[in-house]
Amino acid sequence: MPAPELRLVLAVSLDGRLAPPAGGAAQIGGRGDRRVLEEALAWADGCLIGGRTLRLHGTTCLIHQPDLLEQRAQQGKPPQPAAIVVSRSGRFDPQLRFFAQPLQRWLLGPDLRQAPAGFAAALPLQSWREALAVLAGRGLQRLVLLGGAELAGVLLREQLVDELQLTLCPLLLGGQHSWLPAGVTLDSSGWRLEHMRRLEGEELLLRYRCLRG
Repeated sequence: MPAPELRLVLAVSLDGRLAPPAGGAAQIGGRGDRRVLEEALAWADGCLIGGRTLRLHGTTCLIHQPDLLEQRAQQGKPPQPAAIVVSRSGRFDPQLRFFAQPLQRWLLGPDLRQAPAGFAAALPLQSWREALAVLAGRGLQRLVLLGGAELAGVLLREQLVDELQLTLCPLLLGGQHSWLPAGVTLDSSGWRLEHMRRLEGEELLLRYRCLRG
């Protein structure tokens, strides 16, 4: 089974940071970024999110724009893509708002045997290529990755990310919270600019396609 299409979606500052130096939930994008984020979610069948990111935010992103919800309805898709949480322990506070959001929740991890309460399915993660093939076999042909940095670094290192969707925000933040973890070693693949769009609030959408040899 071929791997699904995987798009990494991020809002980053001009100096490549996800959050201010003090840390906290990464929410630096404005209304323009929110629109293109929802467009990516409307395109996707599933959304990958790291367990730490989920604990930090307490929720995942949802589609709210009526035209995008209508688009998915016309395509016979559920209103929201499935949320696929990547976690070793699979343990989360059941009071997180995530568990009340109107979407299907899946869990992906190395030692999972059954789905905990709140999740519709638990899938093994022994290798990322195998796990992505399993997701594709279950109908998730298009995936967006929303974070965090460690998960993005792993998937980029294994050359599994097909597209980068970056919203460049007019901020200089400094600090250590880059969108890739320190010390990650990547291959030398180049990236081709596929799309560029100026957004509200002086933000800029850039979408790049990986050029693999």
